[in-house]
Amino acid sequence: MRTMNPGRWTHDRDDEGLVVFLIGMRVNRIRAVRTWLPIAAAMPRMLAELARDPALGLLHVTSCVQGRGALGVQYWRDLDSLLTYAHSADHEHRPAWREFNRLVRDADGAVGIWHETFVVPAGAHESVYVDMPAQGLPAALGVRRVDARRNSTRERLNPAA
Repeated sequence: MRTMNPGRWTHDRDDEGLVVFLIGMRVNRIRAVRTWLPIAAAMPRMLAELARDPALGLLHVTSCVQGRGALGVQYWRDLDSLLTYAHSADHEHRPAWREFNRLVRDADGAVGIWHETFVVPAGAHESVYVDMPAQGLPAALGVRRVDARRNSTRERLNPAA
C-alpha cells in the first residue's frame, strides 16, 4: 500500500514540461470476448515493459475500470519519448497495434479504443492533493508540501508572482 501524505501536497518540478496521454477502451459487445480480451490484455504488458525501463520516458500511470471501459492516465517525460515508444518495432506497442487491427477488422465494432495527447509546457500545470498517497503529477514529478507561496491554484500556476 502506498504511503498516505497527510495534509496538503502538490507536485514538485513545475519548471519542466510533460505530456499527459489518456488512453482507453470500451467493450461494445460483451459477448465478443475473443475480440476484446486480447486487446485488454495488451495494456498490462506494455505498462510492465515501460516500468522495467524508465529510460523509455513513462513517468507514471493511473488506471481505472468503469462499466464497459478502461482508462489509463499516463504522464510522459516528453512527446518524443511517447512517439518513439509507440512506433518502435522493438517494443510491445507495435505488435499490439497490429493485433488490434487484425482482430477488429471483422468484429463490427465489438470494441473501441481511443486516446488523447496533451503537451503541457513548464509552468502550465498545477495540482493539489489532501491526505492522499502520491498519484498523478506528484507520482510523476515528485511531491512537496503546499506552502504559503503555493497555497492557491493561481499561485501554483504562477509561483514567481
